[in-house]
Amino acid sequence: MQSKKGFTIVELIIVIAVVAVLAAIILVNVFQYIAKDKNSAVKGNMADLLVEAAVYYGQNGNYTDFNASPKYESYAASISESIGSGPVVIHTTDQTFCACSSMVATEADPAGSTFCVDSTGAKKQTTTDCNTECDAAGVCL
Repeated sequence: MQSKKGFTIVELIIVIAVVAVLAAIILVNVFQYIAKDKNSAVKGNMADLLVEAAVYYGQNGNYTDFNASPKYESYAASISESIGSGPVVIHTTDQTFCACSSMVATEADPAGSTFCVDSTGAKKQTTTDCNTECDAAGVCL
């Protein structure tokens, strides 16, 4: 009597199907964690941008040209790299500063979410478009 060794094709297909389902479940969770990490990076960079704006104001007595400063450019580039979209929208006057960035859609952060910081110290997450988030007075809406 000769014994057969190995797997049948049906057994192999079942194993491949189970592995594919498990991989799909894991990938969905991994992509959500990556998106949440990107949003955390945006929030952190925006908070740091707020501090740099305050330092700029302390040195210059106004916010007028802050958006042309190397510090602003550095943070805007970091945020753009994080979320893969355009730079921070900024509104400055002599005495006010407001900056807004879009965020990546996640389960916790719906599509169109933005994060706004301003010279009053406000840090807000909203779904208002960045182009209209900062009012004429340089404050997050």
